[in-house]
Amino acid sequence: MFHVELDLGALSADLEPPAAAARVFGDRLDLARKYCAALATAGVERGLIGPREVPRLWERHILNCAVVAELIEENASVVDVGSGAGLPGIPLAIVRPDLRITLVEPLLRRTVFLKEFIDAVGLDVTVVRGRAEQSGVLKEAGGADVVTSRAVAPLAKLARWSLPLLRDHGRMLALKGSSAAEELERDGADLIREGATDLRVVGCGAGVVETPTLVISAELLPRAERPARRGSRRKDRAR
Repeated sequence: MFHVELDLGALSADLEPPAAAARVFGDRLDLARKYCAALATAGVERGLIGPREVPRLWERHILNCAVVAELIEENASVVDVGSGAGLPGIPLAIVRPDLRITLVEPLLRRTVFLKEFIDAVGLDVTVVRGRAEQSGVLKEAGGADVVTSRAVAPLAKLARWSLPLLRDHGRMLALKGSSAAEELERDGADLIREGATDLRVVGCGAGVVETPTLVISAELLPRAERPARRGSRRKDRAR
């Protein structure tokens, strides 16, 4: 059983939050510190985080995800696809308690970690075990205002998983780092065929974090405005 009864004062210097963390998390910094400690201990022990990532947890993982909150409207429903160790969903839940967040993750050991941490610190976050494309997940988590993801899959495949979980005019936010522009150029046409519009690369956290987070942002068109699929056109001709 995983417990987050952690002596934060005993943590190594590597886990001490940088100055930017206080700016981002404000009075919820202690929650963020507990999450960092959980990743560095149980997260490493259970294979969710590589040991070499521990010195970079704040800058590369936690803050990198938390600054994406600036792209999300107040009181939005957010589905985090392939959440893994909770990135970006848990940092978003910590920095923005107004958001209604659902973490979607297929692997049992990861969902156990997520549920145990969420229960231990009292976050109002839902965990759904399954794959984004499964009918049960679509039923439970679909209709979201925002779908997030980080290091889950190539953009074209990611769009096929993420866009169906959105409401009309909802937005997909894919954290992609330095490959964002290249992936959008390569797979942008696939996203358009899936019904996406307003495709762009957005930087988050400028002036707050050392390296801004690059996000591919795409809006889902209403069904009536989406491009007709080839199969649909063949059926129309047959009729």
